[in-house]
Amino acid sequence: MNFVKRAALSLWARKSRTLITLATFLAISVMVLAGVLIDHGTARAEQSVKRSVGAEVDLNQDLSKIGGAGGGLQAPSIAAATVDKIGALPQVQSYTYTTFDRAFLSGGATLVAGGPPSPGGANDNSTMDLAVRDSSVLPNFRSGQLTLVSGAPIGPADHDKHEVLIEERLAAKNHLRVGDKLTLIGNDEKTTAVFTVSGIFRDSRATSDSDPDYEISPANMLYTTLGGLAALGSESDGPLSVGSATFILRDADGQNGFKAGAKQVAGSALDPFTLDVNTKAIQQMTGPLGSIRGTATLAMWLMGLAGAAVLALLANLAVKQRRKEYGVLLAMGEKKRKLIGQQVLEIAAVAILAVGLSSLIAPSLTRSAGQWLLGRDATAAKQKIAAWKPPPPGSTGLGQGIDPNDQPVPNADPVDKISVVLDPTDLIAVGGVGLGIGLLATAIPATALLRLSPRTILTKGK
Repeated sequence: MNFVKRAALSLWARKSRTLITLATFLAISVMVLAGVLIDHGTARAEQSVKRSVGAEVDLNQDLSKIGGAGGGLQAPSIAAATVDKIGALPQVQSYTYTTFDRAFLSGGATLVAGGPPSPGGANDNSTMDLAVRDSSVLPNFRSGQLTLVSGAPIGPADHDKHEVLIEERLAAKNHLRVGDKLTLIGNDEKTTAVFTVSGIFRDSRATSDSDPDYEISPANMLYTTLGGLAALGSESDGPLSVGSATFILRDADGQNGFKAGAKQVAGSALDPFTLDVNTKAIQQMTGPLGSIRGTATLAMWLMGLAGAAVLALLANLAVKQRRKEYGVLLAMGEKKRKLIGQQVLEIAAVAILAVGLSSLIAPSLTRSAGQWLLGRDATAAKQKIAAWKPPPPGSTGLGQGIDPNDQPVPNADPVDKISVVLDPTDLIAVGGVGLGIGLLATAIPATALLRLSPRTILTKGK
C-alpha cells in the first residue's frame, strides 16, 4: 500500500485526532487570514487617504526666513508669473494662488454684525478681500468647510473680470443675489470698483468666530478675481506677487518629480517658501488604521505561535501512539522518508481543508471584528479632536499645558470604515503560512522517525 493511501486511511480511522488537528488549523487559518485582510484593508484605506490628501501641495511662506533688509519683519512673496510656470509642470492638474488686501463695502452695503472687529477697527465697514486665481482649488472649498450654494466659482478665465463671491449671511443682510452689483472701495479709501456677485457660498463657522489667518468674521470674507483686486488699487505697481499657492497633482506619487521641477523653474524665488504636503491631516485621518493593524498583527502572531506549539504536540503524540505501526512498516521494508512523507501529507491535507473553510468564515468575521475595532478607535480619536481647546487670546497655551501644534486639522475626520476583500493571493499567502506551520510542527516528530529501529520497537516496544 502506498503512503498516500495510508495517509487517507489514517485520517479517516483517527477521526477524533483529525478533527482536533482540523480545529487547530482552522483557528490558525482564520486568525492569519483575518490579519492579512485587515492589513490589506487598512493599506488600501491609507493609500486612498494619501492619494486624496497627498495630491495637494501647498506653497507656504517659510517663517524662519521672514525678515527685511532693515531688520524689520517682511513677509516673502513670489511673482504670480513664477507660480504660473510651476503650475504648468506636467504633474499639476490644477492650481491657484492668493493675495489679499483690505476693502470697504460701499453703496449702502454693511457687514454682518456679531463678529470680531473689522481690520481697521470697529464700525469702519471694512473687511478682507482675498483675490484668487481659482476658488474651487482653495483648501477650504475642497475640504467642504466652504460650500458654493449658488452661482459659479471664480476660475482662471475670470482673471480680468470684476467678480466677487460673498458669504450667504452677508448676502442675506444686504439682499444680494447672484448677478447683483456690489461696490467696493480699496484700502486707500479712494479707489472704487463695481463687482458682480458671481456666487454665494456658505461657511460652516459661526459669525462670532475669528478667521485664524485674517482675524475677521467668516461671514464677512470676500473672494474676488485678481483683476478686481488690482482695480481697487492693490498690486497696481509692478507685476502681481502672491504669498501662497495650492497645487493639485494628477497623482500623489508625483510629489518628488513636482518638487524637483518647481525648484528648477522657480530657482531662488522659491527659497523663502516651502512646498508642503498636509502630512498632519494624513496622520490624523489614518491614526485608527495603524492601531487596528497593530492589534490584528499581534493577534495573528500569537495565534500562529500557539497553534504551531499545539500542532507540534499533536504530531509528537501521534508518533508515540503509532510506534508499533511504524515498526511493522519498517520491518516490511518501508522507507523512513515515506513514513515522514505520510506524516507531512496528513498534516498538509488537513491544512488545505482548514484554509478552504477559513475562506468562507474569515471575511464576514473580519468585517465585523475589524469594523468594531476601527469604530472604537475612530470614535476615541474624534472625541479627542472635539475636546481640544485653543489657548486663550494673547497666550501661547504652554502655561496651561496646551501645545498649539496639537491643534486638529479641520475637515480631516479619522477613517472609520475599511473594505474587506478576499483575493486569491490572500488564500495563497495563508496557505503558505499554514503549510509552513504544519511542516515546522512535524519537524521534531520527523527526527524521531529517523531514529526508529524496527527490531527495538517490536521486541521491547521502544
